[in-house]
Amino acid sequence: MDRRLFLAGTLALIASGCARKRNEIIVGSKNFTEQLILGEILKQYLGQTCSAPTDGRFYLGGTYICQQAMLSGRIDTYVEYTGTAVAAVLKEKFSNDRAEVYEQMKTGYKQRFKLDVLPPLGFNNSFAMIVRGDDASRMRIDKLSELGRYAPEMLLGVGYEFLERADGFPGLARTYGLKFRKAPVVMDLGLLYNALEHKSVDIIAGNNTDGLIEALGLVVLEDDKHYFPPYDAVPVARPELLHRFPAAETAFSALAGKISADAMRKMNYDVDGRKQDASEVAKRFLQGILPTEAWRLEPRL
Repeated sequence: MDRRLFLAGTLALIASGCARKRNEIIVGSKNFTEQLILGEILKQYLGQTCSAPTDGRFYLGGTYICQQAMLSGRIDTYVEYTGTAVAAVLKEKFSNDRAEVYEQMKTGYKQRFKLDVLPPLGFNNSFAMIVRGDDASRMRIDKLSELGRYAPEMLLGVGYEFLERADGFPGLARTYGLKFRKAPVVMDLGLLYNALEHKSVDIIAGNNTDGLIEALGLVVLEDDKHYFPPYDAVPVARPELLHRFPAAETAFSALAGKISADAMRKMNYDVDGRKQDASEVAKRFLQGILPTEAWRLEPRL
């Protein structure tokens, strides 16, 4: 699909049916399972903490779509990843220091977009180059530096943004000297694992916390040259949200550092592998980490 058509179609979807109620908090998400779960966590907990009605604008596509939705006021908050923000949105050089990249994003978003970057949620969700387990065993590889001699026989599957990002495919190919059989197959992020499982592609650019990695017996190849920057999950909020609802900052602070990579991976698997409802997975997680007085059993919708 032409990327311009994809963006135009998704923006049209955002623009349609987005009339908002008075004093309503609208939470957005990108178009994959982890983002849906994180969106539900923010939606439910902000609704409770702020005693406000909430709504979700989920599956908005990728980073660029969510960013535009924030700037246009279509959504009030969503979860972004620090390395993604610096490389794809700010288009700045980045380091491998997590604290530095976080401060770079926080400063850049405030100065350039007047958006607030809240404390990290606790996990680093790096890009992950993933292959089938039997292929990794057959080729005897577990590092990206070992992939070069096999790449000409392989077909790569990626999401829409990965081809053009500063931290995406061109730099990865240069760093590791990778030349695949054909140009990467571009598809929706939600289709990558199905394509890998059914051998439509041989390797995909996924995420380190994806629940289907373990469920499908897949192998993440080690980024042994440290190409990818840190990708700490952080909420981004419009200042109007924090102004209208001062308790929102308390909610974000309460969630800071609470979601480990293992916890995120488990929630992703509960939805993708066990086919559980994302809103129920989010509610169960909140009930498990927050004190009873801070979290009622039924979220305010």
